Amino acid sequence: MGTLEIVKWLADACYGFLALNFLWGLSRVVLVWRRLNQLSFRSLKAETEFVDDLEGLLNSRQYKEAAERCDFDFRALPRLCLLMLINRTQPFHQLRQTISSNVQRHIIGDLDDHMGSLVTVIKSGPLLGLFGTVLGMMAAFGRIGTGEKVQPSQIADEISVALICTAMGLATAIPLGYILSYFSIKLRTLQDSLESNVARILQHFRHHEG
Repeated sequence: MGTLEIVKWLADACYGFLALNFLWGLSRVVLVWRRLNQLSFRSLKAETEFVDDLEGLLNSRQYKEAAERCDFDFRALPRLCLLMLINRTQPFHQLRQTISSNVQRHIIGDLDDHMGSLVTVIKSGPLLGLFGTVLGMMAAFGRIGTGEKVQPSQIADEISVALICTAMGLATAIPLGYILSYFSIKLRTLQDSLESNVARILQHFRHHEG
């Protein structure tokens, strides 16, 4: 296999690399979307009602009922409130550290990791497209450089590979970039909401420490 054939094969293989990159990015989008929906309340009203109900139970020292209110609810705030109830005998500073560590490690950190993978996909798309473009142009000029009579259709085939690779790379990066921006806003909203409500619930344990 000559150099020209290798370059042509690599240029064609870029289609596969670009497709795999896009599919990987799509899987990250689905995963982050599902995770955000699982962790978040559907509305501010539902979230406020949950916090008000839980505060009422805590203020009346109905800890068992409060734990039952949070149990089997896999949204982020109920999970954290259940963790507070389980560890309510800890000193306040230790309880606060436990909750903060859990938020960063298992909620925000987990989402950050998946979104980091999406960032890699977005950056890789144009680079893979550029790689295919360079290989396509190398194949086109390599065919011209052989000195043989070359049909225009053959040159057009190599150039089309270059242009299609560029388009595929951009078609991956542009929409996924907008989706990532949306996810970043949702994540910041979730984080702000958790910080506010967790601090509110923690005040109960601070006031009743010991």
